[in-house]
Amino acid sequence: MNQADQDRIEKVVELAAPVSRVWRALTNHEAFGQWFRVRLDGPFDVGKATTGNITYPGHEHMKWESVTERMEHERLFVFSWPPSAIDPETPYGDDAKVVVEFRLQPSEQGTRLTITETGFLQFPDSKRLEILRSNKQGWDLQAQNIAEHVAG
Repeated sequence: MNQADQDRIEKVVELAAPVSRVWRALTNHEAFGQWFRVRLDGPFDVGKATTGNITYPGHEHMKWESVTERMEHERLFVFSWPPSAIDPETPYGDDAKVVVEFRLQPSEQGTRLTITETGFLQFPDSKRLEILRSNKQGWDLQAQNIAEHVAG
């Protein structure tokens, strides 16, 4: 696996729902919490932190901390999270972040959602592939979750 492959995850999902419904599922903090399995303390606002707790069974001890980077109505939603959230033993700089991007495009089925997560090269070599593998599996699961959430 080359270094570029170790820095990003990309997942494309075709959703049988209009862009407006997918947008709400992504950017409304309560709707996001339902399918992502997290209880968020407040809404997503650009430039502001969002905190909460993971509610996924077995991970309830994990805190949620993200910063909303960009929101382009019904097109792009971007947030970042600190690498220390899943690797607390490694010292990271204050500006270290992993970036999650959701791109929405109308498609024949409804919405093509492209999920991209980048920033894995900042993890130590000894941990990077395991973190990458775990997050890739997580996005496979979350893609199913949002598909079911918006299908209604």
